[in-house]
Amino acid sequence: MEITAAENPVTHRAEVPSAVVIGLEVGVAQIRAVAMAPDGSLVHSGRRPTRADRGPDAVLETVLEYAADLARHHAPSAAGIAVPGLVGEATGTAVFAAHLGWREIPVRRWLAEELDVPVAFGHDVRAGGLAEARLGAGRSCRSFLYVPVGTGIAASMVLDGHAPGGDGELGHVVVRPGGDPCPCGGSGCLETIASAAAIARRYRLATGEARVTARDVQARAAAGDGTAAAIWQEAVEGLAEVLAAAVGDTAPERIVIGGPLSLAGRTYLDPLWKALSERLTSPDPPRVVAAALGRRAAALGAALLAQDLRPPRHPAGAEAAGHHCA
Repeated sequence: MEITAAENPVTHRAEVPSAVVIGLEVGVAQIRAVAMAPDGSLVHSGRRPTRADRGPDAVLETVLEYAADLARHHAPSAAGIAVPGLVGEATGTAVFAAHLGWREIPVRRWLAEELDVPVAFGHDVRAGGLAEARLGAGRSCRSFLYVPVGTGIAASMVLDGHAPGGDGELGHVVVRPGGDPCPCGGSGCLETIASAAAIARRYRLATGEARVTARDVQARAAAGDGTAAAIWQEAVEGLAEVLAAAVGDTAPERIVIGGPLSLAGRTYLDPLWKALSERLTSPDPPRVVAAALGRRAAALGAALLAQDLRPPRHPAGAEAAGHHCA
């Protein structure tokens, strides 16, 4: 068994080349953005606070202002944007993004009007999976399941360097019936025990500590804290349970774990692989690896979607769609 973190091939350039595209990802806390050259190198990477507490209109205004600033500096030939929640990719609409307060927002049309360039629109998890396929941990891998674990837990199946859809909101699969209430209205969802937010929240409730992160819980579990160890183990077991069902349906060659928990490295990925293997009948379970692109994955994916609007002669990461996982 080998569990590794793929090398991050994204580089930065000092000079601004022609045919730059920009990509934005609208997150709950941050709007992340990149400006990408045709070869996949970056001429800009930045972020601004989303400040969703100001309301949905203010969030959209911030997105458009940030995109306009990027356009003034980089003169893009196209742009891409990735958003969370339920999306209508064909219409470019944010159908419902609970944490942003968005309902039926024609994001692609308004961004295109703001920038006067072609705009690609996508789901944040699919965009992140696309970026990992072409630039990150999924390079040379024909099929993998991209699973970002953060405030929520979702998944995107990537085939031959493309994320065709059919994603799963894994965080709302019920794993502990009658368990903690979930923002979705249910109870006992995976998100209530296995997300980074849930791990921190459960430890705070158990100990009375006011400030602690999921990474803190992991470190304390490794140091012998029994409460932290129990919460951490339940999170790993719950995710493995849901992943086992997903793997049975999709048979990926690899599972790429993103989000803040992937930064824990082997102390997270090793137990997850072991728990997953115990639940599968296959003698050759998929490898479990850390995502390579970090928090920029979805913004990079949005930029790649923008590149795909006008395919260059040598698309960024075109060689990544191989047929065997290394």
